[in-house]
Amino acid sequence: MADNIMSKAATMEIPINSNGDTGTLTEDDSLEQDLQQVMVSGPNLNETSIVSGGYGGPAGGIIPTSSIKGSLNHNTNSTEEVSRGVAVEKLDSVKKWGINTYKCTKQMFSEKFGRGSRTVDLELEAQIDVLRDTKSKYENILRLATALITHFQSMVQTQQALGDTFTDLSQKSPELQDEFGYNAETQKLLCKNGEALLGAINFFVSSINTLVNKTMEDTLMTIRHYENARLEFDAYRSDLEELSLGPRDAAAMVRIEMAQQEYHTHREKYERLRSDVSIKLKFLEENKVKVMHKQLLLFHNAISAYFAGNQQQLEQTLIQFNVKLKPPGSDKPSWLEEQ
Repeated sequence: MADNIMSKAATMEIPINSNGDTGTLTEDDSLEQDLQQVMVSGPNLNETSIVSGGYGGPAGGIIPTSSIKGSLNHNTNSTEEVSRGVAVEKLDSVKKWGINTYKCTKQMFSEKFGRGSRTVDLELEAQIDVLRDTKSKYENILRLATALITHFQSMVQTQQALGDTFTDLSQKSPELQDEFGYNAETQKLLCKNGEALLGAINFFVSSINTLVNKTMEDTLMTIRHYENARLEFDAYRSDLEELSLGPRDAAAMVRIEMAQQEYHTHREKYERLRSDVSIKLKFLEENKVKVMHKQLLLFHNAISAYFAGNQQQLEQTLIQFNVKLKPPGSDKPSWLEEQ
């Protein structure tokens, strides 16, 4: 009986056109007509969309298309609002940057041509000039010491090669074996002491390099921020002075009030950075004296011991200042690095 019902449902006479004509329509024909209708007229978005269960699926899987469209519109509007907010924020940032750059450029040219005034801290400016001069001189010491290392290392390598040659000749020349042997031992000793001196000079150069290119440079970076803050402060100060000399109508008073706020903001920034520079200069001076006292003593003792031929004093100097020598060949790349 069930088979009969299924066969009747599969083959039924139903209207197949708008004139009311009837005919036999199978399931495959019905599905084909539905697909043709969708391809010709498109889906009806005003009706409900079946998202699960297919034809004849459960009612719980049917979601109104209007709800989907509303959700999509809400998400689209939210995205547009966020994008619009970001664009407005960027525009305001560019506008503020442009105004600030214009004011600072105007102030800089006014100072350069003598038409504008600038805020000067004489004591601090003198300390900054001393620091820049000191850094320049220390950079010269660093450059000369590096050149000394290069030349002296070349001499040590030559002594090493000469000692090896003397050793080889002492074995191949029986009649001059002792003479070549003495010279070979002398060159090897000089080479050993030269490597110790190179270790001391390298330590000296490394410490000076840290002082110049890290400690001093960090302080100079703060000084550059301070100088920029000083220029901004004077620019907004000059702007406030010009507005104060103008008319006092309602619009002008609003501009004066805004200028006063900007003036106080940049004044606080300027004073804060001026205090930072003063503190850093003080600590830099203390650190510089401490570092240079140690490094100059190391340099003097090592050079004196080497050229005096005092190997024991040279070794004690390295121990005193905790200078560790690199093993021979440690600077050469490994076999894997060469590959």
